[in-house]
Amino acid sequence: MGENKQLMLAGDWYIPDDPELLADTVRRIELCAAYNRTGPGGPRTAERHAILRDLFGSVGEDVRIRPPFNCDFGYRIRVGARTFVNFNAVFLDAGPITIGADVQIGPNVQLLTPTHELDAARRRAGWEKAEPVTIGDNVWLGGGVIVCPGVSVGADTVVGAGAVVTKDLPNGVLAVGNPARVVRRLT
Repeated sequence: MGENKQLMLAGDWYIPDDPELLADTVRRIELCAAYNRTGPGGPRTAERHAILRDLFGSVGEDVRIRPPFNCDFGYRIRVGARTFVNFNAVFLDAGPITIGADVQIGPNVQLLTPTHELDAARRRAGWEKAEPVTIGDNVWLGGGVIVCPGVSVGADTVVGAGAVVTKDLPNGVLAVGNPARVVRRLT
C-alpha cells in the first residue's frame, strides 16, 4: 500500500492525486455507474445489493439507496440494516462514514469527510485529510442536509431539511438551521 493511501486511512494529511488512490477512484466510478444504471426498485434489487456489497465496506440487510448515488471510494462506508437513502446522495468517504440501522436519509444529502488545508500554499499543493462522520441508529436526515467532517449525529435524532451540521448532535433531539442547532428533545 502506498504512502498517500496509508496517510489517508490513518486520518493524516495526504495528497489525493496519487496513482493508487486514482485506481480506487476508477473502481468507484465503475461501481457507482453500474449501480446508477439499475434504476429504483423493481426486479433489479438483487443486482443493486450485490453492487453495494462490492462498493461498501459493509452493508446491512434491506438497505435501499435510490440512484443516482455517488461517493469517493465506497470501501470506507458502512451502512446498517433497513436504512433508506433517497435520490442524489453524495457520501465523500476519504474518512470513514458509519450509518446505523433504520436511518432515513432525504434527497440531496451530503455526508462529507474531507477537509482542506487553510494555508493557501498547502491547499494549492492539494493537501487534504478526512475526519469520520457517524450517523446513529434511527436518525432522520431531512432533504438537503449537509453533515460536515468529524461530526456524529446521535441515535433517534431528527435533522431538519437544509440544515448544515457542523458539530456533534446528541441522541434524541430535533436540530435545524445553518449551522444546525438543537431546538428540542424528542420523546
